[in-house]
Amino acid sequence: MGSNSALLSKIATNDGHGENMAYFDGWKAYDRNPFHPTQNPDGVIQMGLAENQLSFDLIEQWIRKNPKASICTAEGVEEFKNVANFQDYHGFPDFRKAIANFMSKARGGRVTFDPDRVVMAGGATGANELVMFCLADPGDAFLVPSPYYPAFYRDLGWRTGVKIVPVDCDSSNNFQVTRAALEAAYEKARNNNINIKGLIITNPSNPLGTTLDRGTLTSLVKFINDKNIHLVSDEIYSGTVFSSPTFTSVSEVMQDVKNCNRDLIHIVYSLSKDMGVPGLRVGIVYSYNDAVVNCGRKMSSFGLVSSQSQHLLSAMLLDDEFVSNFLKTSSKRLARRHGVFTTGLKEVGIDCLKSNAGLYCWMDLRKLLKDQTFEAEMVLWRVIINEVKLNVSPGSSFRCVEPGWFRVCFANMDEHTVEVALKRIREFVGVQGNKKSNNADQVFVKSPNKKRSQNDLRLSFPATKRYEDVMSPHSPMPRSPLLRAN
Repeated sequence: MGSNSALLSKIATNDGHGENMAYFDGWKAYDRNPFHPTQNPDGVIQMGLAENQLSFDLIEQWIRKNPKASICTAEGVEEFKNVANFQDYHGFPDFRKAIANFMSKARGGRVTFDPDRVVMAGGATGANELVMFCLADPGDAFLVPSPYYPAFYRDLGWRTGVKIVPVDCDSSNNFQVTRAALEAAYEKARNNNINIKGLIITNPSNPLGTTLDRGTLTSLVKFINDKNIHLVSDEIYSGTVFSSPTFTSVSEVMQDVKNCNRDLIHIVYSLSKDMGVPGLRVGIVYSYNDAVVNCGRKMSSFGLVSSQSQHLLSAMLLDDEFVSNFLKTSSKRLARRHGVFTTGLKEVGIDCLKSNAGLYCWMDLRKLLKDQTFEAEMVLWRVIINEVKLNVSPGSSFRCVEPGWFRVCFANMDEHTVEVALKRIREFVGVQGNKKSNNADQVFVKSPNKKRSQNDLRLSFPATKRYEDVMSPHSPMPRSPLLRAN
């Protein structure tokens, strides 16, 4: 920004948003050269976007059958004035009831939610920031098991000043978080004079695509009660579970923990993933703490859900038949797509962490690394983006402690694009048909641009460097140093 930066705030000009980090270079490559089956068949396929586009037809059908639910139809326009004038930051009563209803159904009806505890926010991004403003002061920190969503640095800390303390998990136990790992991270932070205000979990996990079992959740609830710190459970993928085990919410487990302090439990939710409507910006904070509900409701003035969206979704989500059918059908479609994609990877010798939820796979490419370092991971990632032309996300962006893991999304594209992506992967690893290959050096041997890929990049990242921040897919996209290096 040059000399103008002195005229702006420190928040506005710092790097906390993450738009210039390595993770988003893949987005930039896609935006410059997006794949299209006929107009640009050699373009980059977007596999870095965790978006659920497999069940749009169900929502569209419902809207056609219920034109009065929208204020933009002849049948519903009579409600235009009432909806357009609405400004109450508590939200429409029917909207809060509808959200509570949907949250319950997405959890199998095993737990009910109180509409009066539903606090609105602008998507999960706004919900995460809102709950941080309520729970912590600048400089306070939250424990977060790794690997975790890269944009947590932006969502949780850019404007709040809240810090993240990673709890390292690895593949030895399929990246499950343990009480021992939590205790170690907590004590290390305390020894470094870091004030730990809570623990944040994502369940189902992004990027792992796994759900936390009841035993692990019980252990986490006991841990935060013992330490008297908060637990924020990010459950925005709860409706994407497509195979066993079923999803277990923290709201179920806390009822079974003796002397559980409910004031410490908070849930972040959204309709962006479960229903595939991120553009409607529906984020929710559901807290069992009355003070957080009251404080959060005041703060939600800065990120309300559009009253038009509330009006439409109230009618849709209170339609029990539609909701049940949507969740059931979406689960079946996600299971099928997951099966097609992971089977295709398996046929070329690529494994994924066993998962049962989410819109992505945690893909294991460790055997394709030239050496087991994060520098090698970045070189491999560049080859995948620039030569294979697939935008996948490197594990270092999720602060994975092991190089060679990648998140690859499969629900944001049609079947033809999936097949094209799998074909490119087959060619990438040098496999014809169903032949399997386990040659770790084959990637570099077969690449026609091996010399350019490795020499022109001249990447010199320390092995411990993590590329943690991410920007919104619609943020400005300046050319980052990594992109210029290519």
